This record gives sequence, C-alpha cells and structure tokens, in this order.
Amino acid sequence: MKVLVIGGTLFIGRALVEELVKAGHDVAVLHRRPKHDLGRRVENLMADRGDGHSLREALSGRRFEVVFDNVYDWEHGTTAEQVEQTVRALGGRLHRYIFMSSVAAYGDGLNHKESDPLAPGYHSEPYVRNKAATERLLFRMHVQSGLPLVTFRPPFIYGPGNPFYREQFFWDRLRAGRPVIIPGDGHRLMQFVYVNDLVAAMLRAMEEPRAVGEAFNIGDPKPVTQVEFVEKLARTANVEPVLVRVPRDVIAQAGGNAMEEPFYFGEYYDLPPITEYIGKVTRLLKMKLTPLEVGLKETWRWYTRNHKPRTAGFEFDDKLLAMAKAGSPTSV
Repeated sequence: MKVLVIGGTLFIGRALVEELVKAGHDVAVLHRRPKHDLGRRVENLMADRGDGHSLREALSGRRFEVVFDNVYDWEHGTTAEQVEQTVRALGGRLHRYIFMSSVAAYGDGLNHKESDPLAPGYHSEPYVRNKAATERLLFRMHVQSGLPLVTFRPPFIYGPGNPFYREQFFWDRLRAGRPVIIPGDGHRLMQFVYVNDLVAAMLRAMEEPRAVGEAFNIGDPKPVTQVEFVEKLARTANVEPVLVRVPRDVIAQAGGNAMEEPFYFGEYYDLPPITEYIGKVTRLLKMKLTPLEVGLKETWRWYTRNHKPRTAGFEFDDKLLAMAKAGSPTSV
C-alpha cells in the first residue's frame, strides 16, 4: 500500500516506518525537515502542519491509502483544526486514517474504557484539550463523511530508541550507584505500553475491517506505582535500589520540574495518574501484549549498547538529597 507517516522520524514513527518498509509498503514521511535518515526507500515530504499552504503544497497531487498521524508539536500544540486540514488536504479514497491519541485524552481518573467521555474543551492542559478535541472531530468526520478512522490511546510509551529521558533517567542513577528520588509516597499509579506492541497494533489496524470507527486503549493491563516501577527497573539492571522519598513541595521549592529540566523523576513521569482498562485491543486486534518485565529487559539491552555509564550531571539530585537529609524524610 501507499502509506504516509506524519512524524515518522522519532520514536514511534521510526519503529513504524521500519516495519512498514520490511512489509514492502510504499512509504513516505511528512515532517518539517528537508531530509531524514530512514533510508532511500522512504520518500521525504517537508511541511509544517501549522501552515496550511505548505501542507497543501506537499500533498498536492498525491494519493495515499493509509495515513498514520502520530506527531504532536510540543512547542505550539497540534490542534483539532490542524488535523482536520491535514485530512482534507489528503483528499478521499483513504483506506485508513490512524490517529495517535493518548490516555491523556480522558483528562483524569482511573480504569477508563474506550466508551468513557473524553476531557472537556475547557481542561486546563493544552495537550489534553487538543487530543480530546481532535478525537471528537475525527469521529464526527467518520460519522458524517465515512473517514476510515482508527485511534489509539496509549499511556507512557517505553522501549528501545525512546528519545525522552525516562527509563534512562533511572538506569543512569542505578548504574552510578546513586539513590533514586521518590516524589511523595511513591504511590501514584503509572501505566505503560511497549513501543513494539503499539506499532504492531497500528499495523493490524491497517488490515482489520472491524477496527474502522474504533478507539483502542493499549498497554500493560496492570498499572504499577512509582516505587514498583523503579524496583522493576532496578531488578532489570540487577541493582539493589536505594530510594529516598522527598515531599513534592520540597521538590517544587528546589525548582524540580516534571516537564523540563531539572527533572527529578524522569521526563513527564510524575503526573497525576490516568489509567485505562485494556481489553478491546486484545480481542479485536488479536494482540498479545508484552509483559512490562520482558519489555524492560529488551529496553535495558538497547540502553547498555547505546549509553555509556553516566558519571556527571547529578547536581540537582544532590541538592534534593541534601534537603531531604536536613528534613529527615523516609529513606528505604
């Protein structure tokens, strides 16, 4: 098939493009750069989806059967209107439009099913608003014009090639024999999906007729607490972890940030929990999901092959540990 991947040069997109090329599909990627490093078999289309003219120019005269839309502009946001103009610029005759949403589209809460309402348009977080609004728009287009839509709502995505400082954050510290900061009591729930599982589900959605018009939660069925996650990372690295609990107000006072440097618990990893029920993706797409421990072992192998042991850059950790010692929080 002729396939367009919007945002195909980083984590999910790179793994997806690799599998599409292996399967013999005719693949193009659309992004904002004049070239990519994905090989000669992958066509490069340059456009900024925030610029309707450049988008229409890049797609003019081209026809794709399948489109994977899995990019989000973290600097400016990607709005429902921008996604709509992308769909319209692509024209008709699509076999699938597969949109990468997020568990964040639910806004908050635990154990969401796909039938649960998405976050309202007045939600305080732009990312949440944009993902929820985009899904609502795309499903309206599915009903009104027959857009062959499939959406996925993954939680935290992990695996080889992760460009975010997440699993590596902890392994850097564990390999260096350093304590790991635990924000608060460490009981916030986290839910994960292995990147290879997400890509496999996206590929199956290309072929499965029953996937059209459906949203899919996808991830490890059982959420884990922050402490449990760090302990799993430590077991994977064969290290006995030292955990130091620091109240979140102390971390905030010191300047710690969940979204940008200085990180204290991995990039974006200390957020209010949103979890989802996993069931439809295994039934309808016949997915056999990778257990977290197995996926972490594969990620650890990639990490140790591609990252030298880190010996510097722990100054903020030291600041928090000193404050923790002065305040005598619990250490385990």
